[in-house]
Amino acid sequence: MADMFDIAIIGGGPGGSTVGALVRKHDPSARVVILERARFPRDHVGESQLPPIGAILHEMGCWDAVEAAGFPIKIGATYRWGTSPELWDFEFLPLRELQDEPRPAPYAGQRVRTALQVDRARYDTILLRHAEALGCEVREETAVVGVERDGDVVAGLKLSDGSTIRAHRYIDASGHVGVLRNAMGVKVEVPTSLKNIAIWDYWENAKWAAEIGVGGTRVQVMSQAYGWLWFIPLGPTRTSIGLVCPASWYRECGKTAEQAYLDAVHGDPRISGLVDGATRRGEVEITKDWSFLAERSVGANWMLVGEAIGFADPILAAGLTLTHTGAREAAYTLVAERRGEHDRGWMIESYDATQRARIRQHIRFADFWYAANGQFSDLKEHCAQIARDSGLDFDSDAAWQWLAQGGFTHDTAGQAGIGGLDLAGMKQITQRFLGKPATWMASESNVYTLDLAGAVRDDIPYYAEGRIRRVPAWRRGERRLILASLAALVAQLTERRITAPALMQALQQALAAQLPPAHVRVAIHHAVQVLETMLSEGWVRGELDPTVGRLSLTTPDEGEIIHTHRG
Repeated sequence: MADMFDIAIIGGGPGGSTVGALVRKHDPSARVVILERARFPRDHVGESQLPPIGAILHEMGCWDAVEAAGFPIKIGATYRWGTSPELWDFEFLPLRELQDEPRPAPYAGQRVRTALQVDRARYDTILLRHAEALGCEVREETAVVGVERDGDVVAGLKLSDGSTIRAHRYIDASGHVGVLRNAMGVKVEVPTSLKNIAIWDYWENAKWAAEIGVGGTRVQVMSQAYGWLWFIPLGPTRTSIGLVCPASWYRECGKTAEQAYLDAVHGDPRISGLVDGATRRGEVEITKDWSFLAERSVGANWMLVGEAIGFADPILAAGLTLTHTGAREAAYTLVAERRGEHDRGWMIESYDATQRARIRQHIRFADFWYAANGQFSDLKEHCAQIARDSGLDFDSDAAWQWLAQGGFTHDTAGQAGIGGLDLAGMKQITQRFLGKPATWMASESNVYTLDLAGAVRDDIPYYAEGRIRRVPAWRRGERRLILASLAALVAQLTERRITAPALMQALQQALAAQLPPAHVRVAIHHAVQVLETMLSEGWVRGELDPTVGRLSLTTPDEGEIIHTHRG
C-alpha cells in the first residue's frame, strides 16, 4: 500500500521547506510530505542572501528563529571587479542610515533592507524543522530512487526504504539533481558561453574584512586573472571561501583542485591577509558551476522549484533568493488550486514564464559582469549578444546604450531592478564597467504619454497574504508591462499626456497620501526609475517641449550605495 498525500516535495533544502511551510500556513488542512535524502544538519554551498528573503522568512513565521542563530548581517559587498584593480563597495542602504541595534532584532526598520550570510547546515535545519512544526511530515535519509509516470503525469515516487509515495501534486526541490526534471524528460539549455567550476572549503577564525554596526559585514568578491574568489563570513568564527574559474582553465592548469584553490587564496593580497592565522577544514569540494535553464518547470501534476529549474552564476549571489521567491510562488499556486481559485492552466503557465524569465535574466546579467571583467574580448559585441538573447535586435552601439539605460529591470513586478540593485544602481554599475556616462531618457524628454499600441492584455498572478489575485498586464513581443506597484501609478499618470513638472507633482501627492512622510522621497526616486524603464521599452513615449521644465537626472561616479572602498 502506498502512502497518499496532497503534496509530495522532493528535497528538504530552502526550496522544499519554503513550499511546505507556506502551504501549511495558508492551508493547514493540506497533507504534505517532504522527502530528504540526507540527514540534517549538513553543509551546503550558497550562503549569501539578498534582502527579499527576509520578507519570505517573516511570512513563513521563522524570521525569529533564523535571527536568533546570529548569522552575520550582510550590509553589502566589496568588489575588485572591472577594468580597475581598485576596490569598490556596494551597500544595500547608506551607511549613514545604519543604526547600532541589539540582536536578535525583529523584521522591521533597517533589517528589511539588509540580508544575511548563513551557515547552510544550521539555516537549512531551522527551515526544515519549522516546516515540520507547521505540520509537514519530514522524512530524512529517504531518497527518491524511482519515479512512476503515465505520460506527463507523475503516478508515484519509489523511495530508498522500499516504500512508495503517491500524491495529488508533486514538487521537485531537489536542486541541480532535478529528480523529477530528469524523470519527466525535461531538457535543459545552457544559455551562456561561460562554463565555470567552483572549488571551496571552510575556515575557522578568519578575520572579517569589515565590522559594521552590530554583527554587520560585507562579503568579499575578488577577481583573479582566471576567475574570482568569494569570502563569506558565516558566524563569529566560520567563513566560506571559494574559487570560481573556467572549467577549461582548470583542465589546462595542471593543478589539483586543492592546489589551485590554495594558490588562489594565498596569492590574493586581500584574502591572504584575512586568513592569516586561520585554520582550514581541509576538505576541498568542487562542483561544476554552469548556468542552465530547463525548457519548462511545470507538468500535468508537478512543478519544479529553485535550482531544479535553473541556475545562474553566483556572482550576483542570487541563488537563495531565486529559490525562496519561486518556492513561495509555487506554494501560493498549490494553495489556490486546492481552494478552487483561478484557472490552474493560467496559474502554472504564469509560474513557468516568471521563473524561467527571472533565471534567464540573472544569467544574462552575470554574463555582463564577466564581460566587464575581461572574460570576453569584445565587450560591445558581447553586449549585443546579450540584447539579442533578450529578443532585441540591436547592433553593438545600441546594445551598449541599452545596458547603460538599464537593460535588466524586471526582477520584481512593478519595480525596476535586479539582484539587489535598483535601476539607479544598475546605471552606476554599467557606467563603472563600460567607462562612459550612463544616460537617462527621462531627462532627454519632458512630456510623457502611455503608449499601448500593438499591446495585448495579459493578466498575471500577484502573490500576497496567502492569496493570488489577478493584476493587469500588457504584452508586446518579448516585453511586458505589469500594472502593479509603482508601475501602475506611473501608467495611470501618463495615460494622458503629462509634463515632467506635472508628473512630479502628481507623484508627490499620490505617494504622500499612501506612505509615511519619511518614505515619500524614496518612493518618488523609485517611481522615476520605473518611468525610465517604461521609456526605454516603449511603454511611454517621450517628447521634448522647450517651454517646459525637465528632470535633471545624472549618475554619479561615487554614490552612497556604490562607491570606492572606504575601509
